[in-house]
Amino acid sequence: MPALVAGIHVLVTLNKRKAWMAGTSPAMTGMSRKLTSPVVIATHNPGKLTEMRELLAPYGIATKSAAELGLREPEEAGKTFAANARIKATAAARASGGAAFADDSGLVIPALGGEPGIYSARWAGPRRDFSLAMQTVEDRLRGKPDRHAHFVAVLALAWPDGHAEVFRGEAHGVLIWPPRGDKGFGYDPMFQPHGDTRTYGEIEPAEKHRISHRADAFRKLVAACFEPHKS
Repeated sequence: MPALVAGIHVLVTLNKRKAWMAGTSPAMTGMSRKLTSPVVIATHNPGKLTEMRELLAPYGIATKSAAELGLREPEEAGKTFAANARIKATAAARASGGAAFADDSGLVIPALGGEPGIYSARWAGPRRDFSLAMQTVEDRLRGKPDRHAHFVAVLALAWPDGHAEVFRGEAHGVLIWPPRGDKGFGYDPMFQPHGDTRTYGEIEPAEKHRISHRADAFRKLVAACFEPHKS
């Protein structure tokens, strides 16, 4: 019997390592950890912070942002959204000593070979000027018939011991010009989701939280890591 238990332990350990190496989360392999404590939101982006807090609010989870705690932004050296989300969440968890929640997201444009992708924020320059970023997108798309695009959001929930859960969401649509609306942030004013005539910049935040790429990823995170909410 001890040999059987040891064998099971080795198998579980190997599965966890395989999941980590493959860039998937333990949640994807059927092993998830529940969030039972306050959480650090590992972002210095005001727009993302507001959206994440609004997503978490119905669950009664206390939050602090990385900026409020004076935590440094780690270098996003990953080559994928999942890798960068994990880097940010793990860094904040270890620095704060508690669970941390991070997002890495961006705009993927097939006609531009997937750009700007993980470099979406960098296209806005050091001043995070997304009017400049949107103009760059439009300039590069000029003359191309395919204006389809999708937003990707990967949410990572990490603990100080290195355990992390990672979830991906997407929202598909087309890019319009000129941009419309001032309710969103980033590339929202030029992104029109499929099935709608409005851009993300024209959609009220409460509605966007139900249909966005971040909301898609968040629903998966909630299902795996949150205890059933008691009203």
